[in-house]
Amino acid sequence: MPESLPPAEWRHRAARHADRADALTAGHRDRRAGGEKHAVEDFLYTYYDTRPALLRRWHPGVGVALLPDAGTPAPHGGGRWYAGAPDGTVALDASAFLADRGDTVRFVADLLAATAGRPAFTGCFGLHEWAMVYRADDRRHALPLRLGQAGTDAVVESHPVRCSHYDAFRFFTPAAAGRNALQPTRATQVELEQPGCLHAGMDLHKWSLKLGPAVPGELALDCFALALDVRLLDMQASPYDLSAYGRPAVAVETPEGKAEYVRRQRALADRAAGLRGRLLDVCAGLLESLPTPS
Repeated sequence: MPESLPPAEWRHRAARHADRADALTAGHRDRRAGGEKHAVEDFLYTYYDTRPALLRRWHPGVGVALLPDAGTPAPHGGGRWYAGAPDGTVALDASAFLADRGDTVRFVADLLAATAGRPAFTGCFGLHEWAMVYRADDRRHALPLRLGQAGTDAVVESHPVRCSHYDAFRFFTPAAAGRNALQPTRATQVELEQPGCLHAGMDLHKWSLKLGPAVPGELALDCFALALDVRLLDMQASPYDLSAYGRPAVAVETPEGKAEYVRRQRALADRAAGLRGRLLDVCAGLLESLPTPS
């Protein structure tokens, strides 16, 4: 039986969620209104197609029913993948969701479980961002390189590069791709993803979006907040100069910078581990709704 939330509780959670979402997206919304770009944070909105209006909409998640309020049906009653009972109670229809998104749910569950089952590797030092501009004629961001092109290339050439994340590796320059110890592909993503990877942690936001209303609003925002923090370290440790944003570099070309990177990487990985487990619980809650084979 699903957990039931009385009106006072779901109203409180929905309002608190909207306030938190607004706070997390305030900077982006203000910049967008003024036509201003941000090399660090825009990535979360463009690459992941994050829409603030959808992010602020609270969902109770799979296995939770919203009780009606004094005869008025609970929210989401007309929403996709939701089902309403005659008494006005509303809950996610897990079977309907799986009918449309079942392959996605299974892939996400397999990927997250495989990632969680591996030890974290913390020896990459964020060099994926350096490999994306190695011997490059152009760059993804209109920011100067801290060490210039020659200095950036020298860092790549003097360090082992070991990136396991396909969606980072596919942006390596041709000259850098052959230097990577691994050659990840989309087909080997489940085999190679590991929990110390910054991008694997940042992608938890993507998976929460893919799982849509099955994810409780609080978990969705926790994943987004983690992605914001991961993206900041990702760019601070990159070859780009972020002084225009008032952000100091994590100079991974130095022993001190490597130590700072690993310390923060491990803290982010610990946060990601908890969120990964909660997303796995969402997948399990959906898949448990499948009928038992006779």
